[in-house]
Amino acid sequence: MPTSARPSAPARVPRRAAAGLAAVAVLLPLAACGGDGDGGAEGKGDRTELTVLGAASLTDVFKKAGAAYEKEHPDTEVKFSFAGSQELAAQVRQGAPADVLVTADTTTMDGLKADTGKPTVIAKNRLVIATGEGNPKKVHTLGDLTDDKLKVVLAAPEVPVGRYAKQVLDAQKLKVKPASQETNVRSVLSKVELGEADAGIVYRTDAATAPGKVDAVDIPDEQNALASYPAAALKESKHSKAAADFVSWLHSAKAQKLLRAAGFQKP
Repeated sequence: MPTSARPSAPARVPRRAAAGLAAVAVLLPLAACGGDGDGGAEGKGDRTELTVLGAASLTDVFKKAGAAYEKEHPDTEVKFSFAGSQELAAQVRQGAPADVLVTADTTTMDGLKADTGKPTVIAKNRLVIATGEGNPKKVHTLGDLTDDKLKVVLAAPEVPVGRYAKQVLDAQKLKVKPASQETNVRSVLSKVELGEADAGIVYRTDAATAPGKVDAVDIPDEQNALASYPAAALKESKHSKAAADFVSWLHSAKAQKLLRAAGFQKP
């Protein structure tokens, strides 16, 4: 019998390339949130496929914005990847293929100056206390969240909404022991919505996405935090003009009308 050929040793993948591949693996499943998943780097046919990394709190309004943008720009297909801003920042640093980044705070965006063009704030937001429908635990103030009998969930401190929540609680000298610290605002909302938590601090716009499932308890402006949403084109984008056009469009009357309807404030 002929002697079998010895298999060749697998080629080594440089560490930086491996990190980029890992980032791509993280991004690709998420990108399907904004489209049907078909098309290559240039989209379908002659259409440009634009990938936008968006803060989790923008999920609902950006899906509508993407449809509106495509209607006005039939040569462009917009796909979204939604996650906590800190997760999106990690994807950018690891070289994930994307064109635009929109975070829920300026701190995260400022940490990516080497990777983005000049950011512009497209909207603002405020915090509320989310409770179960009908507010069964009678939560009315931030101080009520310190009750040890109450199961409170917050976002982790590295997440923008978690950082904002810590800011407002610290300002009132309140100590809240969260039952869990979530990776994004939608996870906090989900815990309350499913009855796995009695209350949580989320953005006003997120609470508005679950009518009939959660109640929103307002936090007075003097005790609240104002969240800013900066958008920027990514320097490594293969569609730099389209990316810049989309960021500019987010300031248009149409985009701003959609943001106002979703409860976001003027930039």
